[in-house]
Amino acid sequence: MCGIVAYVGRKEATPFLLSGLRRLEYRGYDSAGIATLPPQANGFQLSRSVGRIDRLAEQIDKSPIVGSIGIGHTRWATHGPATTENAHPHLGGRGIVAVVHNGVIENYQQLKETLIEKGYVFQSATDTEVISHLVADRLKDLLDSPTNPSFTTIATGPNAVYVEAVRETIAQLRGTYGLVVMFRDRPDLLVAARCGSPLVLGVGKGEQFIASDTSPLVGHTERIIYLADHQLAVVTHDSIQVVHKDQGRVRPEVRVLEERSQDVTTDGFAHYMLKEIYEQPNSLRNAMRGRLDRENATAKFGGLNLTPSQLRSVNRLILTACGTSWHSALVGEYLIEELARLPVEVEYASELRYRNPPVDHDTLIFGITQSGETADTLAALREMKRKGHHTLAICNVIGSSIAQEADGGIYLHAGPEIGVASTKAFTSQLCVLSMLALYFGRLRHLSYEAGQRIIDQLENLPTLVEHALGCDAAVRKIAEKYKGANNFLYLGRNYNFPTALEGALKLKEISYIHAEGYPSAEMKHGPIALVDEHTPSVFIMSRSTVYDKVMSNLQEVKARRGPVIAIVDQMDSQLEKLVDDYIEIPYAEDFLQPIVASIPLQLLAYHIAVFRGCDVDKPRNLAKSVTVE
Repeated sequence: MCGIVAYVGRKEATPFLLSGLRRLEYRGYDSAGIATLPPQANGFQLSRSVGRIDRLAEQIDKSPIVGSIGIGHTRWATHGPATTENAHPHLGGRGIVAVVHNGVIENYQQLKETLIEKGYVFQSATDTEVISHLVADRLKDLLDSPTNPSFTTIATGPNAVYVEAVRETIAQLRGTYGLVVMFRDRPDLLVAARCGSPLVLGVGKGEQFIASDTSPLVGHTERIIYLADHQLAVVTHDSIQVVHKDQGRVRPEVRVLEERSQDVTTDGFAHYMLKEIYEQPNSLRNAMRGRLDRENATAKFGGLNLTPSQLRSVNRLILTACGTSWHSALVGEYLIEELARLPVEVEYASELRYRNPPVDHDTLIFGITQSGETADTLAALREMKRKGHHTLAICNVIGSSIAQEADGGIYLHAGPEIGVASTKAFTSQLCVLSMLALYFGRLRHLSYEAGQRIIDQLENLPTLVEHALGCDAAVRKIAEKYKGANNFLYLGRNYNFPTALEGALKLKEISYIHAEGYPSAEMKHGPIALVDEHTPSVFIMSRSTVYDKVMSNLQEVKARRGPVIAIVDQMDSQLEKLVDDYIEIPYAEDFLQPIVASIPLQLLAYHIAVFRGCDVDKPRNLAKSVTVE
């Protein structure tokens, strides 16, 4: 949650800061702000507002802020409501430093009380303002006593004392932070620090950039550095120095930024979400590229960092995740247990991190996350790793916290997903889990012929999804018909029970309609009480071994005058008489049905949200990267 951008160079900072904040809107926010340091000025220029970036931009148009160095922030409220006073950046020590911060400082109250005793006056209810005053306080002490024998520094040169002030500040913080500090008396210096909240450095020529992720950097630089936990970056217009808070200077790995400008624009689509729904044939191809091994009838992964012998000794898997990724883990449970005959347990990461379950030594832990920054998933993996278990990650973002901390893992290669409601990352997760099930199956008992058949089906999957996208016009008509409903039920069995859960979540996330997903047979054990003529039920009716059972459940709804929308891969005369509306998709084998059936469910949620006038890409109260507990 929240987003950071920063710039130092020879150009005006504000245009980059505003455009960068717009590209970070998907992370979730309720206020925003920018601070710059004008040349020959005695202090910062600050502009903050509640609401969308457009409001901040209008404010800056009326009262421009200038300077070739600046920091910007989008805030998702944790400590204190969404107000201008609580918006970042925050100034410390009567305006000698400016700070933007992502994360949560758990001991901020104790630190705040100490600072108040020293005479510091707080203007906000945030934990972040504590950081700004702490940096200012340490800087004042260091400048007043530069020969103090306790003074040590991890940086050299005229900026050393400023870096030391930040280092001594973060040593007092308990919690998570990604922060950037700007100094009134150093108009060519930014100091960034990270612990549990991501920061990316953009390496330019005569200018440097900092952001929460790579999206603001696209089009500005092709070289990036991922800052690691406990590292600080000392950034001027012509240099970047990375230091560890305890160990001194480190040599960072400079990587190539692979995203293109069209990856972070709507590219002609009305919304990012719609664009990303239509990108799924290609994102699935990217997930499979180089990972299907015809010769051995299996899948292959380069980043698991475990030998086949070690993987054969695994007796159980735990898949842990949150939200949409938890739904993909449920499908993974079906996949791995059926194809590999390997016991799988699916855990909410937010619960696993505080539970103390008995976990055998030969259990492998997978954390599944789109962003790689989900706080609960990261904490759950850390706890399992602390107990001696091997941890692996399935995530989409290279260089993310979970990607760095897990012992190994698999990247989705789905490309940037800007819409808050996950679409292509979800289906890419399912694709990777299908390949993982094939891999474990071939390590254990699955025959060569069965492996070849699964590869055939996987290779045909992008074509099936392309055909499924052909239902868009039909889905739009159905969405218009049901846009006024206040409640939905989503029902499926076997592989399509998690699909029903995901369909309901999509509708809730972006249209704000109450929706629940259930196994079809469980409906009669309680939820059937909700069925009436105003509550549509979406049945996933793909042909499978439980098709007739789902048909019986559908008839139970119709007997109570409930409207039925059926997702079908083959209409029959009996079904045609029962349903009010239907959406046709291509036939897929059972284990791939969740991917193909997700397409109409995503489109249904999208079109209903559009008809209801909702902000599809930025739904209220939600964030793409949930970095708080």
